[in-house]
Amino acid sequence: MPQSIPSSSLAPVAVIGLGKIGLPLAVQYALHGRQVIGCDINPRVIESVKAGISHVQGEPELSQKLAEVVASGHLDATCSTSEAVKQAGVVVVIVPVVVNEDHEVDFSSIDAATVAIGNGLRPGTLVIYETTLPVGTTAGRFAHILSQQSGYQAGQDFQLAYSPERVSSGCIFRDLRIYPKVVGGIDEQSTAAVKAFYRSVLDDSTEILVMDSADDAELVKLIETTYRDVNIALANEYARFADARGLNINAAIVAANTQPYSHIHTPGVGVGGHCIPVYPYFLLAGAADLPSNAAFPQLTLPRLARRINDSMAEYAVQRIENELGSLAGRSILILGVAYRGNIQEVAFTSAQLLQSALVAHGAEVYVDDPLFSAEELHAQGYAHILIPEDENKVCAIILQAAHQEYTTLASELAHGRFAHCQVILDGRNALPREAIEALGRRYIAIGDGQPGTTERLRREYEITSPLTS
Repeated sequence: MPQSIPSSSLAPVAVIGLGKIGLPLAVQYALHGRQVIGCDINPRVIESVKAGISHVQGEPELSQKLAEVVASGHLDATCSTSEAVKQAGVVVVIVPVVVNEDHEVDFSSIDAATVAIGNGLRPGTLVIYETTLPVGTTAGRFAHILSQQSGYQAGQDFQLAYSPERVSSGCIFRDLRIYPKVVGGIDEQSTAAVKAFYRSVLDDSTEILVMDSADDAELVKLIETTYRDVNIALANEYARFADARGLNINAAIVAANTQPYSHIHTPGVGVGGHCIPVYPYFLLAGAADLPSNAAFPQLTLPRLARRINDSMAEYAVQRIENELGSLAGRSILILGVAYRGNIQEVAFTSAQLLQSALVAHGAEVYVDDPLFSAEELHAQGYAHILIPEDENKVCAIILQAAHQEYTTLASELAHGRFAHCQVILDGRNALPREAIEALGRRYIAIGDGQPGTTERLRREYEITSPLTS
């Protein structure tokens, strides 16, 4: 029978999954003196990490810090998760969980990782999941798999806890310093162990918030991300109302948010990323297990918010069509396929929804993104990559991702680029309206008020109102 791990507070740490979050976490732990073994199923990732070279781009400090901890011998990497777990006292799991085309949760990758962890698990080990999960997954699904594979009982032979990652690409080390760390175990011993671990690998100033259970900790991440999705959907509804009334929603939101209880987000052409458009479905998955009655509502608002935010691409296309007439056979350019500006990530990007909506309206869609090669764009399903020879075909441009490179668009228009472009739809409120309009181009944004709408409504009111004198 395998021996128990030593109870030392400096027991080795196995980090399972060396992606855009897992690799910085492994480095964070190593910088705080822990011996870390990073695990990943991709041999190229392992080779890169062992050489001290980061395969994750766009993360400040990561390349330098990775090279430092590899050189010091504090971080190694392997494809053998089970063997790494045998050597570890703490196991941190950050393997992706996604949704399929039907918005059903796909556990396949993290289930496989959990099986591998169970095969190497020893008594006394602390296993922590950081991947965002439906409520009840850690204490239910994963506790069962780990116990089944190892022969040990969760909460008796090994500790099991959940602590959601709360960081964003491009600022992970900063977020680890400033955001409170939420933790919760399946029992009191697991909770005490997970709190002690994070206290040892985070800055002294970082607050640790202890929840009553792993389920509670799972809920924290789901409600904070779903809140943002619902808030953005509300902002988008406000924007469409403002357009119909000929009003400026962004000015109204700025004014409304001067009241301390108002925190309205920014409307736009859609919501992308690994988190916001995905995790509401994790919350809905948990609700599906509840009885369908008044005491257990089925989370109608998050479900509706998803539909609203995904519909903004079609709405944006309709705004352009209102300006140009039929888009059949006309060339439209999408600037930026990344899910947000200055990030080389495309998870659930609104660019895909925009392309589908434009194609449905008969348009020929071109895309441009300086963060991706033409080959990468083709692989993502974009047929027409913008080249200089095609610029004069473009009759409308949609700014989808506010990359720094696009801030000069007005200047480029002034110097003759896109000579036949009539409409610029600023999907992220990032371009200079006055400079674009000064060039004789029509600038529109989500919620900026459709031209002529106010006067039309005034005329209709005068005709139909019984109070008209």
